[in-house]
Amino acid sequence: MMHEWLQASPLVLLSIAAVVALIVDALTPHSERYTYRFSLAALIAAAAAAIATIPFGGIAFGSMIRTGGVSSVFDLVFAIGGILTLIAARPYIAARNFEHDEFYTLVLYSAAGMMLIAHAQNLLITFIGIEVMSLSFYVLAGYFRQTVSSIESALKYFLLGAFATGFLVFGIALVYGASGSFDFSAIAGAISKGTLHFPRLLPIGIALVIVGLGFKVAVFPFHQWAPDVYDGAPTVVTGFMSTAGKAAALSAFLPLVSSVFPAAADNVRTVLALSAAATILIGNVAAVVQQRLKRMLAYSSVAHAGYMFIGLVAGNMRGLTAVVFYAAAYLFMQLGAFAIVAILERDVERSLQLEDCRGLSARHPMLAALMALFMFSLAGIPPMAGFFGKYYLFAAAIESGYTWLAIVGVIGSMISVYYYIGVVVFMYFKDAAETAVSSEPEQIERAARVPLIVSAAFVLLLGIVPTVLESWLANLWK
Repeated sequence: MMHEWLQASPLVLLSIAAVVALIVDALTPHSERYTYRFSLAALIAAAAAAIATIPFGGIAFGSMIRTGGVSSVFDLVFAIGGILTLIAARPYIAARNFEHDEFYTLVLYSAAGMMLIAHAQNLLITFIGIEVMSLSFYVLAGYFRQTVSSIESALKYFLLGAFATGFLVFGIALVYGASGSFDFSAIAGAISKGTLHFPRLLPIGIALVIVGLGFKVAVFPFHQWAPDVYDGAPTVVTGFMSTAGKAAALSAFLPLVSSVFPAAADNVRTVLALSAAATILIGNVAAVVQQRLKRMLAYSSVAHAGYMFIGLVAGNMRGLTAVVFYAAAYLFMQLGAFAIVAILERDVERSLQLEDCRGLSARHPMLAALMALFMFSLAGIPPMAGFFGKYYLFAAAIESGYTWLAIVGVIGSMISVYYYIGVVVFMYFKDAAETAVSSEPEQIERAARVPLIVSAAFVLLLGIVPTVLESWLANLWK
C-alpha cells in the first residue's frame, strides 16, 4: 500500500498542499507572500516527485489511477507550467493591486486536477479531475472581478463548461450502462470480447464523452468559447489555461485512444480526423484577421489543439509520443508569449493590440527578440521546438494512413506563418506611431524575466536535440 502512495506522490503532494493552502488562507488573512512561497515550493516538490516516479509505471488504488510513465511526464509538464505561471503572475497581479491568497491556491488546485486527469484509469476519476481543474479555472478567469471583460470571461466559461459537463456525465453513464465498468481496460475488454450489456448505448456514450472532452480541448465545433474566455481572462491565467489546461484535457484522451477507441470502431478515428482538420483550418484562418494579440493567440491555440489531435487520430506509438512532445513544447512557446503580453499590458480594461508592438525592437530589444523566438516556434520554423513537434505529428499521421490530414496540417502551418511573422514585422520593421502610448515598462522585474528565460531556453533546447526527448518518450509506451 505504501508503494502506491509513493508512486502517486506528485498528485498526493500537490493535493495535500492545495488543501493546506486553502485552510491557511482562511485562517490567516493577508498572507499572500507566504502563500506564494508555499505554492511555489509545493509545485517544485511535485516536479521533483514526478521526475523520481517516471520509471515506476503501474496501476494503483484498486485500478483507479495509473502511476509513473507518461502520467508522471504530464505531472512534470503541469508542475513546470504552474511554477512559471506563479512567477509571472506575482508582479502582474501586484502591479494591479489585486494580489490575494486565493490566486496561488487556485493554481495549486487546478494543477492537482490536471494531474488527476493524467493519472486516471477510470472514467469517474477523469471526471473528478476535470471538474477540479475547471472549477479553479472558472474562478481564475474572473479573478479581476472589478473589470467587465474578466467577469464576462468567467461567466461564459462557467455556463458553457457546465453545459459540456452534462454531455460528459451522460456519456460516462451510457458507457457504464453498455459495458458495466468505468475502468478503461475493462471497457475495452468488454467491447473486444463482445460481452456488452447494451451494445447500442456504447456509440452514443463514446460520442458524448468526445463532446465533453472536445470542449475542454477547444476543438471544432466546440471551440467558440475559447477566444472570448482567453481574451477576457487575466493574461497569465490565459497562458496557463491554454497550455497546461489543454495538455490535461488531451491526456484524458490518451487512454481512450490507446485502449477503448481501437476496440470500438474506425468511425471514431474518422470523426476525430475531421474535427482535427476543421480545427486547424478554422483556428488559423480566424487568427489571421485578429488585431488583439491575446485573441490572435487564442485562435492559434485552437489550431494547435487541432495539431495535437492529429497524434490522437494516428493512434500509434509515434502519434501518442508526438502528442506528449508537442504538449511539452507548446507549454513553453505559448506561456512565453503570454508572459510577454502580460509585461506589455498596462491597462486590464484594454487588450493589447498588434499596433502596440510597433517599434518594440528599438524600445525594448530583449522583449522583441524573445517574442520573435516564440512566434517562430509557434509557426513551426526550424530549428525551434514547434517545427519538430509538428514534424513528429505529421509523420505519425502519414504512417497510420492519414496523409490527407498531414497535408491539412501543413496548409494550416503555412497560413499561421502570416500572422506569427506579422507580429515580428510590427516589432522590427514598423516605427512606433507618435500617438501611441508606450505600453511596455522601462524595466522588467527580475522575477518576470525567469519565465521568459526558461521558456526560451527550452524552446531552443527541444529544437536542437528533439530526438533525445522523443526517443525517451517512445520508450515509456513500450
